[in-house]
Amino acid sequence: MAENLVIVESPAKMKTIKKFLGSNYMVDASMGHVRDLPKSTLGIDVKNNYEPKYITIRGKGELLSALRKDVKKADCIYLATDPDREGEAISWHLISALNLEDQKDKKVYRITFNEITKNAVKNAIKHPREIDMNLVDAQQARRAMDRIVGYTISPLLWEKIKRGLSAGRVQSVALNLISEREAEIAAFKPEEYWSIDGIIKNGKKEIHAAYYGEDGKKTAVTSGEQAERIVSDVKGKPLTVTEVKNAERVKNAPLPFTTSTLQQEASKYLNMSTQKTMRIAQKLYEGVEVKGHGSIGLITYLRTDSVRISDEALLASSEYIAKNYGESYVSHSKPQVKAKAGVQDAHEAIRPTYLDLTPTKLKEELDRDEWRLYQLIWNRFLACRMTPAVYATIQAKFRSGSHVFTASGSKLKFDGFMAVYSNSEEVVEKQDLSALSEGESVIFDKVLGTQHFTEPPAHYTEASLVRKLEEDGIGRPSTYAPTITTLLQRHYITKEKKNLFVTELGQAVNEMMVRSFPSIVDSKFTANMEYMLDSVAEGKLGWKTVIENFYPDIEEAVEEARKNLDKVQVADQETDVICDKCGRHMVIKYGPHGKFLACPGFPDCRNTMPFVEKIGVKCPKCGAELIKRRSKKGRLFYACENKDCDYMSWQKPKDGDGKKEGETA
Repeated sequence: MAENLVIVESPAKMKTIKKFLGSNYMVDASMGHVRDLPKSTLGIDVKNNYEPKYITIRGKGELLSALRKDVKKADCIYLATDPDREGEAISWHLISALNLEDQKDKKVYRITFNEITKNAVKNAIKHPREIDMNLVDAQQARRAMDRIVGYTISPLLWEKIKRGLSAGRVQSVALNLISEREAEIAAFKPEEYWSIDGIIKNGKKEIHAAYYGEDGKKTAVTSGEQAERIVSDVKGKPLTVTEVKNAERVKNAPLPFTTSTLQQEASKYLNMSTQKTMRIAQKLYEGVEVKGHGSIGLITYLRTDSVRISDEALLASSEYIAKNYGESYVSHSKPQVKAKAGVQDAHEAIRPTYLDLTPTKLKEELDRDEWRLYQLIWNRFLACRMTPAVYATIQAKFRSGSHVFTASGSKLKFDGFMAVYSNSEEVVEKQDLSALSEGESVIFDKVLGTQHFTEPPAHYTEASLVRKLEEDGIGRPSTYAPTITTLLQRHYITKEKKNLFVTELGQAVNEMMVRSFPSIVDSKFTANMEYMLDSVAEGKLGWKTVIENFYPDIEEAVEEARKNLDKVQVADQETDVICDKCGRHMVIKYGPHGKFLACPGFPDCRNTMPFVEKIGVKCPKCGAELIKRRSKKGRLFYACENKDCDYMSWQKPKDGDGKKEGETA
């Protein structure tokens, strides 16, 4: 009979851990949370010192009964939920749900590990501890705060705008950031400026030089007349090389991944949403089947704001780099970053757990997206432990009368970390200036002025929004992806290509929040709330103190808004599609699986149609237009608009593509 029971959250993690422990250990999964606040009521007794009312989550009764049976068989119970505040709270709830406090003959321990490897798991069991109630209370405070914001403001949005809306503490700040950026873009007034570029023939080579300024001072060219005068002054005139400067430039290796930087890089280079990135990373952390190894966790814990690396991993990476790239590529310094307020540093950076399991070795073991994300993490970690890249640079200055032009060239001398990680936005000027010498005279073969206009700020993307949230201390690594997902699901924002746009509905919600609940949408207030939650986690502040300082103000603001705010009408977006039942223009509505067309004559006319969104690509089978569709489970795919053609693809095709893997014909 097994004497020990280990409880984790997921079956994948359970399967991975089982093989590390002997026959004296049972391993069960709680399937995430087992208790929570009730959905039907606030669940916070505001008249009784803000006491939370926890209930068993619907559908978990049978699972808890099975867990209680295994608890009876065990002498020691190890609660091995995730190593963060939420994981600590899940373990605490398990103690209550399984009545472990009343079973004095049982020993109950809390264990954590940052990676699911044999050494990490066994070491955790050797060093168990008690539940950290400070971490639990920080999670209780966060859950209570989010519940109060959601359950007090959301009904007001239903009443004043439309049913089914929601407000959230982090969600509302993110929506406000996107709305403010949209307003900034709309108010932007472009300003004219000109660039002047010349081409110098140097033997068979061309040197591209850009206008710097006049009399040695940098000068902005703001009109066509000014540009025309400068071009006229230098065209056909000799230029003197006044300076040739050789130097070296060092480009440092990137830091290892945190949650936010992983989401940003996966968005930029793999075109993955934050939600998809976290879903795949969770699977890589909990365990995947690898031939010869069974189920193993391939990366460390994925929710972290730290760039810290364990000494064991530092040593392993140095040995791997020296063996495979050479000693000159090994960095002997630890990743350093300026400490930011609010960084918990509770876990290591995200890294591979087994460095010898290279992306090449796992190419056939993982699906396409798992492999791409694993490769990104593996490459980034190895790169962060490598020496900087070194460039030889040349800068030259040319003078014609009072006008100064500059040219630059750069050549890679030593690739360093770039031997592994070349996801760099660096632009390397490849032109060769080595033949130039100070004092020589050259002449422009061509010189041209080009008109430009300043650009408005860029729309937020998922990557840039995550970066902004992190910079402002809003939310935590675990909240970025669900926040963006909720905004998209509520149709407060929409995503076109990678850009995020606020919808009319989102604008209406944001305007109401800004007017009636300015503190909720204030990023400084929200960042300060994170600081208070950190103080709870450190045992410096009681969690109910946070709530009692907040609730009376929000209760008053809700009552004030209910009295003073008028109802807001959000018009449906009209299309040029005509209702074939009554002749009205159909409007866009939103359902569980996305957009659909509905007749605005409801309830007199109940006609609906699928919303057809063309992607500008021809069907490779029949030449008709391809459109976006959704499966019954909500998964996006691409199909032919021709009903007689059965072409479909799970991946977005390009014009000229033949049939891809995964398509059916």
